[in-house]
Amino acid sequence: MSTLTTLARAEAVVEGVAQRITMVRHVHVADRPLVFIPLAMAGEANAPLAAMVGDDRHDPTLLIVPQPRNRDQRFAFAAELAGVVVPYVDSFSSDVEAVPTNKGKDVRHRYADAPQMLVPNPGGVGFTRLFGRSTRFRRTDGDYPVNPSVPLLGRWLTYFFERAEHPGSSTLVAMTQALSMHWATGQSPLEDAQLAALLAWITPPPGMTGADAAAAAEDPVTWPPAGPATDPTFDNEVLAPAMSAYDRAVATDSQVARRRDELEDILRSQLEPTWRLMWQAISLLRDLPAGAHVPKRWAEDRDGFTSFTAYLDEGGFPQPRRDGAVVAARKLHRMERALTSYDVQRAYDDPMVMADYRLTGEAFVGEVTAAHPTRIDDSGKRRALRPWIAVTTADPVLVTPGTSLFSPEQPGGQKARVMSVAQKDDGTTAVVLELTGGMGRSLTPAPGTVPEVGKRICYTTLSDSFMPPGAFPSREETPWTHGGPPAPYEDSAPTKEDAHEEWS
Repeated sequence: MSTLTTLARAEAVVEGVAQRITMVRHVHVADRPLVFIPLAMAGEANAPLAAMVGDDRHDPTLLIVPQPRNRDQRFAFAAELAGVVVPYVDSFSSDVEAVPTNKGKDVRHRYADAPQMLVPNPGGVGFTRLFGRSTRFRRTDGDYPVNPSVPLLGRWLTYFFERAEHPGSSTLVAMTQALSMHWATGQSPLEDAQLAALLAWITPPPGMTGADAAAAAEDPVTWPPAGPATDPTFDNEVLAPAMSAYDRAVATDSQVARRRDELEDILRSQLEPTWRLMWQAISLLRDLPAGAHVPKRWAEDRDGFTSFTAYLDEGGFPQPRRDGAVVAARKLHRMERALTSYDVQRAYDDPMVMADYRLTGEAFVGEVTAAHPTRIDDSGKRRALRPWIAVTTADPVLVTPGTSLFSPEQPGGQKARVMSVAQKDDGTTAVVLELTGGMGRSLTPAPGTVPEVGKRICYTTLSDSFMPPGAFPSREETPWTHGGPPAPYEDSAPTKEDAHEEWS
């Protein structure tokens, strides 16, 4: 937790309402997201109990498993869930857009939009991962065959989870994390994991403070847990008797439909409050202006969706249970690069995020007090435009001469080099910078490319410039220290034994 977020939490306590910690939205919110609220049975690893799912605020689909210990009912639930998720995903596979590449010389194609799944909390992300793992290897023939849509559902759920691991991706979003990224409440981060309490701090009812509203939101009768775990009292006093009544009805072959309807009503009462909260949270996020880099990151999500759709269309195998050493190293490297880029992009998009870096000396904001926009450097073989500017700032400045800085406010994140740093008698710091790019190709700077005297401007050591990928051996060259070359995927493709795998 940053210093400014800690301060915002203290202010939330004083003001009685959550405080904004960003000026823009850093996550994409689709026009038609798929809201997925799963419930799992207590004491059974990832055994589905119910789910409310859909992309229409006013028309959710309720799916239930009357007896989660029954294998056939679990996979019938998976088939029903596939009947919602797969058509939703397929609906994005029609509109295609052309993307210029190689400086406009070539063109590639990708889907114009992509699916987005929203779950209430990180527990929903974990359920998606495990449910995808439990279904993507199922066989449609032999022992324990499943509906052909079940393994396809598993592959898509695994795809959603793997994209969620990618920093900056908006393909699978936990709503509590998305809200906590933009608001600071007066409660602990652990308490922020409860969607009802978190929203109570952000939008408390009239006449109530955030603390009072959050305390009321912790009542599991009014606001049941957002899943996948259910309230223990509900499990013992309501759910267990209803399940027992259903089991007895099945055993006696009487009133089965009635008992199932009772279970549906009970589980609907647990899910509908969270359904309303999810759409309230979506509206809150949509009201925030999107950061400048959000469309770029969503374009990367669309690239990922396009690539995975093509992989499935070509008959690709299910995602492996475990990545090989080389694949895992490459994936980790990509995520590390993505995390670095994501942190920089958020800071460039949002002055409130950049403020954290100003506190650590990695950025400063000051006023341009002098400028020499037409300065020419003729010390090299060719004359080059190298303007100088002087910036006076009250921020701590920890950079030294020779350090490269970048300005988020100038075209292309204009690069500059520190020439000198001097403390002034009034406690401010004067920094002289030489601009080394972003001014055009001539010896005269393009209009607006050299900051004018009097302009307040930010410079930082953070850079979103291209980071070359690391060098890794091929799969066939995996060193013996890492297990040697992995077996061909065909050798570990789904087998009959997979049908006996535990549900979890």
